[in-house]
Amino acid sequence: MASSTTRPDVETAAPSARVAGRLLDSSAKLSYDPLTEVDWETPLDTDFHGASPEWSTLYGTSYWDELTEAQRKELTRHEAASVASTGIWFEMILQQLILRDVYAKDPGDDAVQWALTEIADECRHSIMFARGAKKLGAPAYRPRRVAVELGRAFKTLAFGEAAYAAILVAEEVLDVMQRDWMRDERVVPFVRTINNIHVVEESRHMKFARDETRKNLAKAGPVRRHIHAFVIAVAAYVIVTSMVNKGVYANAGLDPERALAAARSNEHHKAMMRSSCSGLMDFLASARLLTKPALAFYKRAHLI
Repeated sequence: MASSTTRPDVETAAPSARVAGRLLDSSAKLSYDPLTEVDWETPLDTDFHGASPEWSTLYGTSYWDELTEAQRKELTRHEAASVASTGIWFEMILQQLILRDVYAKDPGDDAVQWALTEIADECRHSIMFARGAKKLGAPAYRPRRVAVELGRAFKTLAFGEAAYAAILVAEEVLDVMQRDWMRDERVVPFVRTINNIHVVEESRHMKFARDETRKNLAKAGPVRRHIHAFVIAVAAYVIVTSMVNKGVYANAGLDPERALAAARSNEHHKAMMRSSCSGLMDFLASARLLTKPALAFYKRAHLI
């Protein structure tokens, strides 16, 4: 760990620079190396879940009730691996968005140095997620082709509040579910460690994303605000609907068609998603990004 002394120039900087400076200080005090913090050596214990059962896409359905405990645990391990794989996909998008934003800016600026620190965090997280999914015994779940191509366009074209608010959406949704998983003793210990690392370090990323969203919106006119509100909502829909790959059901030994139908109509899971996004929706509302077209996509994704 680095020194815990706050740099003296932080409090005298401009508001945005103060946020970045404090985040750099926080990162110096509390950051993790997943290669040494996570127990990669102990073999997978299949007596544990991969995620809190209540977060399973089938929890609360009649199909879930028919499953044995072993089947439920296998399913949550594949679902956790799918969420991790989706996280890697979006973290790659995130890194490119941030690199484009700070390209050719003053590297001595705290905001640029924080952006580079965040990219370094995301690189470690992606490797951590990849190793975690592999240890869970799951394949590399990838988003469907249309999501990949939409992500390719988004990472190339998005800027300002559209980029940072979309980053916030992905991080907020993951944050709430992972806070549950990391405290749940039914979840396999190494996954709990992964979730704890991600929650601690992503809390700084979310602070920066909120600050950058507000800062960019301050110079956005009504047309740009409405366009970006729609873009953010579409991005949120694609991210959330990509989290659990439909292949998890067959790989967990379930009837894929029946499982997929049950998941799509699962009111419990929809309620969990809405609950997890209440704080996010409050923020988007305060930023005047919940326009009518945007709301339509948030409702389709069961985020509101």
